[in-house]
Amino acid sequence: MTAAATTHQHTNCLRCGRKLTSTKSTATGYGPTCTRKVKAAAKAEIVATYKPHLVAKAEELIEQGGIVALRGRNVFQVVASNGVDTYKAARQGCTCAAGLKGKHVCYHRIAAHILSLAA
Repeated sequence: MTAAATTHQHTNCLRCGRKLTSTKSTATGYGPTCTRKVKAAAKAEIVATYKPHLVAKAEELIEQGGIVALRGRNVFQVVASNGVDTYKAARQGCTCAAGLKGKHVCYHRIAAHILSLAA
């Protein structure tokens, strides 16, 4: 992970779009209410559906602000693990290599699923 990725400050919540005021919120990109909603959604349905290591990667992606809603909280822009490439992800699919093959569910889709449940 690059230093630029860790020091990026968000001014609005990546989930609801409201203005962020606390230092912690601007660092993570989510306000306290949205953070709770995202975590609750992840635990409720996601843990029972997907493999634990993929859920952990999806939660990490969300915590680092690597996923942003594009259209009505159904389609998301996702940053790849290399920090350069981006994909479009939704509950139904992803434009990454794993998502295009459709053989396995990628963690980008799981992150999109978590955020769509938290909406």
